[in-house]
Amino acid sequence: MRQRPTRRAPSGNLPSELSSFVGRGAELAGVARLLESSRLVTVTGVGGVGKSRLALAAARAAAEERQDRHRDGVWLAELSCVRDPALLEFTLAEALRLTDHTVRPPRTVLAEHLAGRRLLLVLDGYEQLADDTAGLLRELLLRSPGLRVLAAGRCPLGLDGEALFPLAPPAPAEALALLAERAGAADPAFAVTAANRPALTELCARLDGIPLALELAAARLRMLSPEQVLARLEDRFALLTGGARGALPRHRTLRTAIGWSHELCTPEQRLLWARLSVFAGRFDLDAAEYVCGGPDLPADGVLDLVGELLAQSVLAREETPAGVRYRMLETVRLYGAGWLESLGDAGRLRRRHRDWYVGLATWCELDWFSPRQQEVAALVEAELANLRLALECCLEEPGEQHLGQYLAGTLWFYWAGCGRLTEGRHWLARSLEPAAEQAGEGGEAEEYEGSRLKALWVLGYVAALQGDAVASTGALHECRDGAERTGNRVAAAYAVHRLGCLALVSDEMVRAAELLGEALGRYRETGELNSNVLMCQVELAMALAFQGDLAGAVSLCEEVRDICLERGERWTKAYALYVLAYAALDAGEPARARRLLTECVTVNHVFRDLVGLVLAVELLALVTVTEGAAAEAAVLQGAAEPMWDGVGLRLFGSGYFNAPRLACQERAGELLGPERYAAHAAEGRQLTVEALVRRAQWVPGPRPATRRPAAPRRGRRADTSL
Repeated sequence: MRQRPTRRAPSGNLPSELSSFVGRGAELAGVARLLESSRLVTVTGVGGVGKSRLALAAARAAAEERQDRHRDGVWLAELSCVRDPALLEFTLAEALRLTDHTVRPPRTVLAEHLAGRRLLLVLDGYEQLADDTAGLLRELLLRSPGLRVLAAGRCPLGLDGEALFPLAPPAPAEALALLAERAGAADPAFAVTAANRPALTELCARLDGIPLALELAAARLRMLSPEQVLARLEDRFALLTGGARGALPRHRTLRTAIGWSHELCTPEQRLLWARLSVFAGRFDLDAAEYVCGGPDLPADGVLDLVGELLAQSVLAREETPAGVRYRMLETVRLYGAGWLESLGDAGRLRRRHRDWYVGLATWCELDWFSPRQQEVAALVEAELANLRLALECCLEEPGEQHLGQYLAGTLWFYWAGCGRLTEGRHWLARSLEPAAEQAGEGGEAEEYEGSRLKALWVLGYVAALQGDAVASTGALHECRDGAERTGNRVAAAYAVHRLGCLALVSDEMVRAAELLGEALGRYRETGELNSNVLMCQVELAMALAFQGDLAGAVSLCEEVRDICLERGERWTKAYALYVLAYAALDAGEPARARRLLTECVTVNHVFRDLVGLVLAVELLALVTVTEGAAAEAAVLQGAAEPMWDGVGLRLFGSGYFNAPRLACQERAGELLGPERYAAHAAEGRQLTVEALVRRAQWVPGPRPATRRPAAPRRGRRADTSL
């Protein structure tokens, strides 16, 4: 028999180091000591002094030690791109890979998730939201005794119990070592010699040893001698101080170093630097070429300029699941943003940025129904910060709120299919606020009615999945009425479809079948075919299966499976496999049901679809007890319980969806007895999602034949009590 997978604590989400971490041994030890005695440690210092690098190095050391106080991992949340306080909680939930489909406030979800865990949360770049960050951390630390926080920013958070670690620039020897290492990386022929050491030492001193300033200077040592670099910097300092050689404030030192690097750039490099500042966080080359290109900066020349800015340490290159990305350090980005404002071109560049990401979302929606579905999910995940910025631009620009409705609606596949229901509802509801709809009147409003209708049906869909029937019904009826009034047949089909979905999870199976069947007819009339249409067919199959028509359900889902195989679609296919597994188990084929559900679990986990994942786990538990592994079935049932906390009402409060759980609980309880069942279920409740997925993929060995348990009850509501 194969050995059953055991629980393994997650390691977190710390990125790999892109360049070596030089020196700072004493500082690392100091931060480690503070983390032993304090639950909140804040590394403070001027921009460019190395706060982020030190915090990440300390976090990596903590993760490698695998101490009990960090047994649930070390997690990084980058906050420098967050401007809207409402997005702060979403960003932390994203960093923790926390999926929640409920209508609970994200702050509550975070607190409940962290309450029983012991982990280290690293926050970087919170300055622009210092008060909001402090308020959130105060609540989380009070409610989560196992939480420790390591923050890095230019100012303290001001919370009781906060231990401050003011970070000074490195000692002269470490500064010289850093300069030499970075210069050697840029030019392998570079070396510190007796001849150039005095100039290099003086260069470090003139730059106050600030690491970012040293990195910018090191990039120039490919073209200039140390003496030339020092002479040019001397001229720059003299310009700012009237010739005085006294010590400069460190923030001015850094700004001087960045400004000097800026002056040494060509006009085209400076222009690209300024225009790239409109991006939030990371960006790719295609986006840079579109947003930043123009008559004065040809798009086909952007690649070479990006390479030149990389060589000068203005940009950094990173590998991500979505491919190569570039980014600027926040201090460098802010300098470029100031130049862009002074050029009077910031508004135009923000609109070009918005247009690119509206187009990207449109392409991703179309490509979702293709073999590139997983790549699309990774792409949207990588571009989330820029998509948020585009949504903000749409909703803040007078007269363009319809673009916000369109963009929020177009991302339906991400909200519903990749575990982002709560954030999706935030943007959808905001785009549909009355104030947002006052921009267009008369014919202009009618022109953009399609965008509003799309946002409405997506909002109804999201609310239905969250278990908010009232909000869902309101949005979907408003969408259907508006679609019928304007003759928008596609929007009408979506509204009817989602009303059928709502009936399905509300146990109104006859009505669900009627509405879903009607929606499929409307889709065929309009020629619509995508993941939504196939999901409608799967949902109709569920309604038929729950009423006892398993043959009809299998026929519908086999057709869906075949289309998905042809198109390379995986997300909807997983739901079709769930129904086919339900039918296979009823037909006395548990081994086949397990194979189908194992694939289902794998796909849903890839897309972070918690609804599909927990439904598959519930049915897999029944398959497992049918195979004679009652203890393992109890573990799976226990593991499903906390997952429902993230979905909402357990099994939607549905007797039909709950029937497999009841049948499994009854049979496992008979075989194990109440005490052993409870003990195994408690073991399951301690599993992480990752451990549960590994467990669900475990194939048990042969077991003695046991009597077949009763099939899930169909055709009526089952008792939902546990």
